[in-house]
Amino acid sequence: MADAKRKSDGRDKGRRRYRSDGTPIWGQRSVDGPGKEKQAVGELYDVFDTLASGLWPDGSAQQKDAGDETDEEDDNGDLEKQIAKEVASMKRPRKEQRFASFQTNTPCVIFISCKPPVNPVQLVVKYVQDVVATGVTNSRYVQRLTPISATCPVNIPEIQSLCRRVVLPFFASEPDKKYSYRIELRLRNHNTLSKSAIIQEVAKCVPEGHKVDLENAEVFILIEVFKSVCG
Repeated sequence: MADAKRKSDGRDKGRRRYRSDGTPIWGQRSVDGPGKEKQAVGELYDVFDTLASGLWPDGSAQQKDAGDETDEEDDNGDLEKQIAKEVASMKRPRKEQRFASFQTNTPCVIFISCKPPVNPVQLVVKYVQDVVATGVTNSRYVQRLTPISATCPVNIPEIQSLCRRVVLPFFASEPDKKYSYRIELRLRNHNTLSKSAIIQEVAKCVPEGHKVDLENAEVFILIEVFKSVCG
């Protein structure tokens, strides 16, 4: 009986588990994995490039298309010019990429950096708005997106400096308006600083007059601590 039970447990281990009402049980992950991080990065490149082209167009694509049309007219029927054009295009330096993925060495967690003028908060907000409007996510493997405005090492002086660069300018943009706010902190693979210590330091950076509201906050201050990096 014991051997039979072990074999049964081994077979059931890889099966999808269900609740009593028949719905499947899923874990909350940033990436639907593990093992799907590469696919998630690929689909996010496509989604982010499409959104960024609409929010921050650089006009290079239009210029390239116009130039190609002119070249085609000039090179029509001239084989040598067409070959020279192909060789020149091969030697042309690649266009700088807006997004780059970095290894986290952690299952189900990926990090993608973006270059100016791309704003990660505006990018993610636009993505969510499009999903709400269309009902289409355009992402199969990604379960959660967290925009990071800036990063720093996980120590109190650096966190205070980061808050002055990110949090203070937001409240200073409308000095006469008073907000209700909430600080949300998520720690992952970190045990040096406690959650309460980080929240207290961030709260000190919020100007006086704004109040904490855990139920109906107007402003959310999102903090992510991953290993030795705070964002």
